[in-house]
Amino acid sequence: MADEEVIRRRLLIDGDGTGDDRRLNLLLKSIVKYCNSPNDTPEEKQVNLDRMLLQLTQCEHAFEKSRLQLVMSHCELENYENLAKHIETSIQGAWVEIEKTKEELEQAKTVRKNKCEYEVLAQVINEQPDRKQTKIELEERRKQHALLEAQDQQLNKKLEMRSKQFHVLLASIHEIEVLLAEDDSSFDLDDLDDVEMLPAV
Repeated sequence: MADEEVIRRRLLIDGDGTGDDRRLNLLLKSIVKYCNSPNDTPEEKQVNLDRMLLQLTQCEHAFEKSRLQLVMSHCELENYENLAKHIETSIQGAWVEIEKTKEELEQAKTVRKNKCEYEVLAQVINEQPDRKQTKIELEERRKQHALLEAQDQQLNKKLEMRSKQFHVLLASIHEIEVLLAEDDSSFDLDDLDDVEMLPAV
């Protein structure tokens, strides 16, 4: 109902319409007036003819402007689609990296578990080994254990970083979807028709 009320008020205020419609109506009236005025002097006819040519030029200019804006809109839409595809590809790549990192983490945990079990078995088998040799082996095992813990921490940090990157990608997609929705809802080519061009000097 609100749109109908706006249209009704526009028609009451300006019966000839606005924007390009008004230009075309004025051009049509000028042509009819030119054809129905056989008694005009040559100077008046030339003035009327120049006025019609100016109006025709304005209509052509408005048409070309609308066409270029339409082309620009299609280009922007294509750019947004390409950007969405690129983001989708990046997300898929991030998922692959996350899965790969998870597998590496599981392998590292398995390796660490196996090494720990090996240490326990080695201690049980060698209950009475040489003290010096035992000390050396124990030190080596501690170093290996520390190295594995460091590797485990690195893998955990890498997994956490990948998860954060994935969340950033998801947030970016959400923002782009919101921007696209706002652009689609706010952009209307019919609104461009209301823009009137100034006559050329």
